[in-house]
Amino acid sequence: MVSKRPRPQLDVNQTIGRSGRSFSGAATDAGISGAISHVVSRILDRLTWWIERTLAYAFIASVALNFLNVVGRYGFGVTMLSADELQIFVMIFMAFLGAAVVAWRDQHLRMDVLVAMLPSPWRKLVRVAELATIAALACFVLWNSSYYVKQMFIFGRVSDMGHVPMWIPHGAVALGFGLIAIITCLQLIHVVTGTPADSVRADRER
Repeated sequence: MVSKRPRPQLDVNQTIGRSGRSFSGAATDAGISGAISHVVSRILDRLTWWIERTLAYAFIASVALNFLNVVGRYGFGVTMLSADELQIFVMIFMAFLGAAVVAWRDQHLRMDVLVAMLPSPWRKLVRVAELATIAALACFVLWNSSYYVKQMFIFGRVSDMGHVPMWIPHGAVALGFGLIAIITCLQLIHVVTGTPADSVRADRER
């Protein structure tokens, strides 16, 4: 007489417990990464807000300085020789830091007529390639410009008229492309993972 072995019983509660822990762990990891992304987005949002206001006030100051310089030159025969240099430096900061603000708001001029006609997977692929290229170029410029800023700081180079340390205007290039690299990498993560990138902007607009 052959005795039958009892089949192992499936512990449903244990299986559900393991599944629940795995799901909860994944949800926790997703929640942590989402919270970090949200905090970084909030920081960049406030930083670009301050950059925009600072550049606006600097532009107003440069226009006022130019007006006073013209009045002094033709009205009183007095000229501020460093006025032109200071205006050029303001324009440099406006160009490179302003580019970071525009990158954060995703408002760069683009020719996307053909891309808009592509299917959704192809549009995502083009977007990933675009962001990856921008991030690589921004990191390349950041590396080289940072080295140049370091050299200007070590040599103590100053401008001819205003005696402004030249590492300051050159630092605008490194700072601008550094911010662009960070912003582009964050946007690339959002596109690849499929997480919403506009939640912070939506909160700001409320």
